[in-house]
Amino acid sequence: MPGLVVFGRRWAIGSDDFVLPGAFELFVRLLWWIGILALYAVHKGRFNCPGGGLLHSYLLVLLVLLAAIICALSALVYVSMQGTISNPGPRKSLPKLLYTRLLLYFPEFIWAVVGAVWVSDSSVQCEKTVINVIMGTVIASWVIIIFTIIGVVIVFDPLGGKKTFYLTNSVSRNLESSQSGQLLYNVKNTATRVWEKRIRLLCCCIVQDDDHRVAFTSIAELFRTYFSDTDLVPSDIAAGLTLLHQEQDKMESCPKEPEEVLCHSPSSPVTDDLDAELENAAHYMLFAAAAYGWPYYVYTNPFTALCKLNGDCCRNRTTDSDITGSDRHNFHFGSILRITGLQYRDFIHISFHNKIYEIPFFVALDHKKEAIVVAVRGTLSFEDILTDLSADCEDLTLEDVLENGFVHKGITQAANYIYQKLINDGILNQAFTIAPEYKLVIVGHSLGGGTASILAIMLRNSFPTLRCYAFSPPGGLLSKSLADYTKRFIVSVIVGKDLVARLSMPNMEDLKRRIVRIVANCNRPKYQILLHGCWYEVFGGDPDNFPTELDGRNQDALTQPLLAEESLMVHRSPSYNTLEDEPHLNSPPQYPRLYLPGKIIHIVEESSSRRWCSSDIKYTARWSNEAVFSSILISPKMITDHMPDVVLKALNSLSQEHRSCISCQARECNTNVV
Repeated sequence: MPGLVVFGRRWAIGSDDFVLPGAFELFVRLLWWIGILALYAVHKGRFNCPGGGLLHSYLLVLLVLLAAIICALSALVYVSMQGTISNPGPRKSLPKLLYTRLLLYFPEFIWAVVGAVWVSDSSVQCEKTVINVIMGTVIASWVIIIFTIIGVVIVFDPLGGKKTFYLTNSVSRNLESSQSGQLLYNVKNTATRVWEKRIRLLCCCIVQDDDHRVAFTSIAELFRTYFSDTDLVPSDIAAGLTLLHQEQDKMESCPKEPEEVLCHSPSSPVTDDLDAELENAAHYMLFAAAAYGWPYYVYTNPFTALCKLNGDCCRNRTTDSDITGSDRHNFHFGSILRITGLQYRDFIHISFHNKIYEIPFFVALDHKKEAIVVAVRGTLSFEDILTDLSADCEDLTLEDVLENGFVHKGITQAANYIYQKLINDGILNQAFTIAPEYKLVIVGHSLGGGTASILAIMLRNSFPTLRCYAFSPPGGLLSKSLADYTKRFIVSVIVGKDLVARLSMPNMEDLKRRIVRIVANCNRPKYQILLHGCWYEVFGGDPDNFPTELDGRNQDALTQPLLAEESLMVHRSPSYNTLEDEPHLNSPPQYPRLYLPGKIIHIVEESSSRRWCSSDIKYTARWSNEAVFSSILISPKMITDHMPDVVLKALNSLSQEHRSCISCQARECNTNVV
């Protein structure tokens, strides 16, 4: 629902968000009140000890104060339970109850100070049990007060006083258009500065230069654009995500139309090509994973990695490879050697240098596949995250390419950095001098996969036989013309419901629209949605069939915004408008739709023995297309499916299954011959 307005400003909390925290505090306060009442009843008439008079008064006032707080909390929780997310009418009295509850903090604070003074008074000679109980009471009061202050800080919206400008339909109909435009411009600037301050705070531990400042402003503008057109609080988004997950699970359980199922006969050339690419992908995924260095090696070998790496760091090595950047104790290089199984002499260049738009990579000789491999590391630092989030589009102009197009700005700059190193520093010339008959293969995972793809486009003219394997690359990477061009030499591998492979600004806008629609039109209170959603995510079961205002409406009606949905949209952003069935031709989107690179192999789970355990999982793979990844899917595995160890495990499983099938077919042929 729209954010709660109290003290003349909007807060990042809804009037229906007090049910669960309020119920928890109510439970604590009830136990507290019962305990104090029992203490008073047991010691009634025995307050004649030094300091006992003050103790008697303290307990009486505390009982009355706790009773008042319990009544206020009960009313607050009850009112917060009423209505639905988009129908706050039954909760209109909640701000007054909230004011009452906040006023009770003042006497509670004063009484906590009084209790602390009484406990610390050395002249008090009452029973030790009583003193300990009062001390616990004082501590509990201070804990609740401190957590309340922390909660207020968390839900404080720096733009709370500015949001009203959005809510009045471009400020006010009575204002001149120039005044309205100036006010809206000021609000946007303020919002951008707020986001920029948040990003700077998160990145306070890294050295900031001009590149960082430009990136901060660009990312702040992106966040401001995305979040400025809705009036949702975080709990609304959580409720929307759990509703979408259950809705998706219900749709997946329905039988698919024949044309929706992509399958190939075992003997088809397409399947043979797929099997060959899967085998290559399983091999080169080792290089992409190795680029992460020791964090990946320790993550996948938590009990033995440090012992093995400690042994490597003390060993003297002789290598002709060129190493740049910091690799303290040889942990990164030692991990790369163990993961890839290569020798020291097989590495041409290794870079651990990491800044914004400058990511680590290594160049090595792969004698098994007779390839010169350029492996690019994925996201592993704040600098990498800033590169990911620099999602503006820029033109990529290439010679001899018929149609140039748009690309992800941050990833393109990272690819250009590696390109300059490979060409200008003569790294590739050195590699091909050593192995002139080898082919060039570029690989990477996540950010590394996107960078490898754009780097492959840049190097394609110089190395026509080049191949690129992009594992879980970002979805918003290339324009349609460039994505089609890369199908000749790039293969993307996506596992399951990987979030990153579906990330793009249009997809994020689509997700926002779906959240707004399903949240605004669900006829259940938010606390019921969240409680059932938590149960469903943890223990499974059948998706709940929440009744909504969408039930019984025909398909034509569903394309029109509903009244409740409109109430949560403070204004329509340009990118939101592009998602309508009939977009405005005169309003091009701020962020054009970008696609995954190359041909796409989609790996999905066919069966699993348990919901949360990855054992006994069987995978299937098929050629897919970019339309499959045009929407973000909500799932507990949307993050884990992106992890490099999961991708490697899936590829190894498919490769091993393929080899087993080949050996079975060979035995059958031998049996038939006999």
